[in-house]
Amino acid sequence: MFLDPFSFVYSVFPLLVMALFLFAVIRGLREWSRNNASPRLSAPATVVARRRAHHHDGNTHTTNTSYYATFQFESGDRLELRLPWRDAGMIAEGDHGILHFQGTRYLGFDRDVTV
Repeated sequence: MFLDPFSFVYSVFPLLVMALFLFAVIRGLREWSRNNASPRLSAPATVVARRRAHHHDGNTHTTNTSYYATFQFESGDRLELRLPWRDAGMIAEGDHGILHFQGTRYLGFDRDVTV
């Protein structure tokens, strides 16, 4: 029996795309669940870095920007969190304050304006 390579690709490719989609959904649900199970913490921290990540979709010609900040705690540990766009412009490198977070979920940053 002759196996047509095109029919093989057309039958396997949709399964591969569906598997990747399910993997992304499951990974997102696991992170959401872990964050919900984590305690809400507040700790003194300093903003040591900020960055933006641009994602461009060539099919729909849209661009999405994600904002991140790296916070360093008094112990020297660092944590990078994704910021909502409304907070990204309000945080600068070198800012000191109280970071509120839950797992990998950013909840807020109260900047110390007296420093």
